[in-house]
Amino acid sequence: MTRTPPQPTETVPTAPQTPVMRQYTAAKQAHPGALLFFRLGDFYELFFEDAVLVSRELQLTLTARDREKSIPMCGVPHHAAEIYLQRLLRKGYRIALCEQLEDPKTTKTIVRREVTRVLTPGTALDSSLEGEQNNFLAAITPVQNGCIGIAVLDLSTGDFRATEFGGAGAAQQCMEELRRLQPTELLLPESQPLLAAQPSLNEDSGSLAEFARTRTGLEDWAFTPDYALPLLTAQLKVHSLDGFGLANHPSAACAAGALLHYIRATQKNGTEDDAFAHIQGLRYYEQSTCLELDAVSVRNLELVEPLFSGESQKTTLFHTLDCCLTPMGKRMLRANILRPLLDSAEINARLDAVAELAASIQRREALRRALDGTLDLERLLARVALDSAGPRDILSLGNTLERLPAVLSAVQALQSERWQQLSRDCDPLTDLSEGVRHTLADEPPLHLADGGAIRAGVDAELDELRTLSHSGRESIAAIETRERARTGIGSLKVRFNSVFGYYIEITKSNLAGVPEDYERKQTLVNAERFTTPELKQYESKILTAQERSLEIERRLFADLRRSLIASAARIRESARRVAEMDMLACFAHLAVERGYARPQVDDSPLLEFINARHPVVELRLQQNGGRFVPNSLHLDSDAASADAPTILLLTGPNMGGKSTYLRQAALLVIMAQIGCFVPADSMRAGLVDRIYTRIGASDNVARGRSTFMVEMTETAAILNSATRRSLVLLDEMGRGTATYDGLSLAWATVEHLHTAIGARTLFATHYHELTLLAEQLPHLRNLRVTVKETATGIVFLHAVEAGAASKSYGIEVARLAGLPADVIRRARQVLQLHERAESQSIREAVSPAEPAMQMTIFTPLSQRIVDRLQATDVNSLTPLQALNLLEELRREIQNGGQQ
Repeated sequence: MTRTPPQPTETVPTAPQTPVMRQYTAAKQAHPGALLFFRLGDFYELFFEDAVLVSRELQLTLTARDREKSIPMCGVPHHAAEIYLQRLLRKGYRIALCEQLEDPKTTKTIVRREVTRVLTPGTALDSSLEGEQNNFLAAITPVQNGCIGIAVLDLSTGDFRATEFGGAGAAQQCMEELRRLQPTELLLPESQPLLAAQPSLNEDSGSLAEFARTRTGLEDWAFTPDYALPLLTAQLKVHSLDGFGLANHPSAACAAGALLHYIRATQKNGTEDDAFAHIQGLRYYEQSTCLELDAVSVRNLELVEPLFSGESQKTTLFHTLDCCLTPMGKRMLRANILRPLLDSAEINARLDAVAELAASIQRREALRRALDGTLDLERLLARVALDSAGPRDILSLGNTLERLPAVLSAVQALQSERWQQLSRDCDPLTDLSEGVRHTLADEPPLHLADGGAIRAGVDAELDELRTLSHSGRESIAAIETRERARTGIGSLKVRFNSVFGYYIEITKSNLAGVPEDYERKQTLVNAERFTTPELKQYESKILTAQERSLEIERRLFADLRRSLIASAARIRESARRVAEMDMLACFAHLAVERGYARPQVDDSPLLEFINARHPVVELRLQQNGGRFVPNSLHLDSDAASADAPTILLLTGPNMGGKSTYLRQAALLVIMAQIGCFVPADSMRAGLVDRIYTRIGASDNVARGRSTFMVEMTETAAILNSATRRSLVLLDEMGRGTATYDGLSLAWATVEHLHTAIGARTLFATHYHELTLLAEQLPHLRNLRVTVKETATGIVFLHAVEAGAASKSYGIEVARLAGLPADVIRRARQVLQLHERAESQSIREAVSPAEPAMQMTIFTPLSQRIVDRLQATDVNSLTPLQALNLLEELRREIQNGGQQ
């Protein structure tokens, strides 16, 4: 399947090959489409097209292995390969690692080599992964029984979940979920029956390139129930999937099974018994269990990414709220922002916990001090389970586990039910931390092969061998001193290299003093190298001791790894609890540091806040010495109440703060429903089931969709799926088309939201004509952003008050932007002409005085009347002709435009 980055193409050499190149060719043919990193000694080498591509991507020197055949080649050091692999994975490439499976010192034939692991963007485990964000691998099943299944797995943490979509809107929902999850890699059936059955995935919903940097094709049979479901039950060690909520969701289960198939094919480290031991659960979730946020709203509200690429992350809600101290807490905060709770009892349990911690500075700081310095338990565990962890990784895991008792002690002092649930039966994992501490040295090497990873005193034989190795080196030094004295050659040296072992080196000017028992090993230009029976004996003893020491260290390290893997479920559960503790402690910290208030969350139809502030804008203003002007809001979707304002129509000039007011309302709802205090004096929020936003638009030239088409598509999604419990934000609807078209559509949309849906709605507009709807729609109220007019221009007060704006001040904004004075002057003249011409007609159009006609600005008077007026040359009419024309037009209007 086509992937985003260009993939290597390989021409298999036809000329006779060396044994090493035959190994390379076999490995390359077994893994087409992957860059083959081929281990040769201390380097990973790449050949042919792989070498050309990687040298270009990583700016490496391109050389040749065989100058006669001119085989392109480049390489990277084995010990520093990870940084190069990370760069290629971030670009979307797949990489096959072909390792040496034998020690070159112990074999007399060619070293055996095999591909031990295939690295892909969606299965990355490296330390460069962003701690606050999941690295999801996703799979989509073909349409089965009218349903599409999605499964996602973060291999670096073990987070494994699945969902399913059915009905006419399944394809659109599937794409929305992918946009929200933003997987790094997407798995699809090779034949792509999903795309063939649902062409809208490539048309209305967009290209799959929007949802994942890399797309990978899998064999179709990997998605079949007969293959996928047994694989899933075997991994989860169960006989049935009923306990995971998948009994009636076969499409989701098949997608999850295909994911397992893929990671088993690419991650070949570890044994069958302990492979992927950190993946011990699968969570099925429904969209209806949380506040739904489609990709448009996530983007418009800048929840986790800035609206425009290249902008600072400081503009996002996640960055503003992120005071978490652990990577697990950061990921949980980000996940909650994207999927806020929809259970008032659960929300209030969190708010109780935050309130208790915010009330006590001693307990709050004690918990945050205990959490500070906690490393990523989930990702460290994943590296252990996939046999990618070195001694320092496991020591880091042990050090983090040692912090758990202090964290639990701080939480156990708290009384609210949520804190008690988190601390109750929480495993401190002291046996595991002690096992790591008692096994590993205080400062182990980066790689196990370097030796010295195991603490002294763990194994008696290892201690003896280390002593022997140390004393052997001392003996070699003693031999050098003794031989200098015996031969009288002061420049005699005892040296070592990996080819000849230990040897005595004597310069040619001193060869006359060489004893007869010296055995010549090598002749150099200026010296000779010798050995003696004694030197051979010590060399054998030392090298044997070093090799045996490494063998024992590998065994003890493997035992430690197995003990950690056996406790993977315990570690994951403790990591989950620590993540929530960290997130709640973050909320308490924010409440105190920024003066946030506890929201009242219930099942009422209200949305009300007093003196609220936009959390992101407020923080940025404070950092620059400014102050945010607070505003209040009151919405009520109770249709039975005659005075309940369901729609707030907001008018006022650009730069006055209308968009900020709209976004502020949505962000406060999200904060309240994740259990966070909010920037307001007070807030009452009836649960919101979904937030819809229509804020700004841009062309999508690649799909042939104009600004207006994008706007109308998003508006249609709102009008077709919003409920009375939803929150709808519409900003400047209708700007992308002709004035009267846009005004007509905006007018009709407001009426539909008011009468047919009843959702709590904020509608910001420059169409001042819409303010007349307050006279007809009982649940609509006018608001305006305030402006102060001065002799030198206007001042934006950024306050919201009741009433309609008297004018838009667009020309004043243009003046502030620097338009020439003559343009501004002429614009004012044209504006006055239009205002006089339209004000009376609009008032008459919406007047209910003649209910029989039901005349509104949307009633098409007669196009014939308009055409006649445009075709008439008023300068050539006589007074009598003009009066006759007016009478004809009057009669036509009275007759409804009929002739």
